[in-house]
Amino acid sequence: MFPMNPVIMWLAVLVILVIVELATMGLTTIWFAGGALVATIIAALNGPVWLQFICFVVVSLVLLVLTRPIAMRYFNQSREKTNTDSLIGKQAIVTLDINNLLGTGQVMLNGMEWSARSTKEDVKIEAGAVVIVKGISGVKVLVEPQEMEK
Repeated sequence: MFPMNPVIMWLAVLVILVIVELATMGLTTIWFAGGALVATIIAALNGPVWLQFICFVVVSLVLLVLTRPIAMRYFNQSREKTNTDSLIGKQAIVTLDINNLLGTGQVMLNGMEWSARSTKEDVKIEAGAVVIVKGISGVKVLVEPQEMEK
């Protein structure tokens, strides 16, 4: 059996990584494809195999560390919030006293009634109060009283 040509081996790695990236579109293997590209060039220039491998690892890690945060920020800009994500930070009006101990509470939020709980167990919030949605737990909104502006 003949040893495989390093250029062909690195090209195969590059093609596989690009295909995986195209299939997932999750920015998972593109960094390593960049490393494989550099290793392919070094192999084509008859560089030693150890240098090809070291360059593959170093370039992949540098691309991963330096460009991934920027790419993920750009990539996630177009990600739309889910309905529940978009509720966090919004104001709501308490329509039924919120009492975590009794398990009661309702708010009117975006024209819909939601079961509500206070984020603090010992805080009771009376009907008519304005609250801020801090999170979602199942089908209940977690709220805190809105601070009065000074």
